[in-house]
Amino acid sequence: MTESAAPNSAGEYIHHHLTNHVIGHGFWSLNVDTLVTSAALGLIVFGVLFLVARSVTAGVPGKLQSAVEVVLEMVQTQVHDSFHGDAKIVAPLALTIFLWVFAINAMDLLPVDLAPTIAGLFGVEHWKVVPTTDPNHTFAMSLTVFILCVIGNFVAKGPGGYAKEALTVPFGPAMAPFNLIFRIIEDLAKPISLSLRLFGNMYAGEMVFILIGLMPWYVQWILGAPWAIFHILVITLQAFIFMILTVIYMSMAYESH
Repeated sequence: MTESAAPNSAGEYIHHHLTNHVIGHGFWSLNVDTLVTSAALGLIVFGVLFLVARSVTAGVPGKLQSAVEVVLEMVQTQVHDSFHGDAKIVAPLALTIFLWVFAINAMDLLPVDLAPTIAGLFGVEHWKVVPTTDPNHTFAMSLTVFILCVIGNFVAKGPGGYAKEALTVPFGPAMAPFNLIFRIIEDLAKPISLSLRLFGNMYAGEMVFILIGLMPWYVQWILGAPWAIFHILVITLQAFIFMILTVIYMSMAYESH
């Protein structure tokens, strides 16, 4: 951060770290830090996977290949247990979600002042380094899952089957209007809950790190290290939950009642 932009109080410090670098105004504004950080992490994660896939060996695997295989087997097991259709699309989607969300969440383990300080060297006043603390990002991901579920419903059941299910489940054809209302509420609740769950947990974790950053350096080490170790579990769990709920929602879309 630049010297003129340095916060002078605890409130300013918190506000500074929770403010996105925005260009534009209103609906057409863009959170540049969210877009750049998430895109860069996506390129890094899947670039590494691409290199591992090109150098894969049937003999004794290296450490990186072994790690990738462990994650791949875990994802395949979860998809196999939760999704009972053709998993050609769902398994790669689940792997993509888990690794990408995990990498994004892991940015929370960086020192809270690191990214704003580096950004300040280039004249940028604000830079949030954890995209999942931005509700715009988590909602965009959940909205993508929602669209895929809608497409899955049409592909698996056809327009007629999809409409029939929406009008007859769970109370039967005689209660078609109520069935439709319940279906709309259910479908809208999925992306909202999916996005807010991830955002809320990551935002709360980031807030704790910021509050620890307000304390003297020796207290930061005493409190920050245990919280960072615990937060490793949180970032992994949140990536797993987002992945497994996506698989479950896709399974519900492809299966008929």
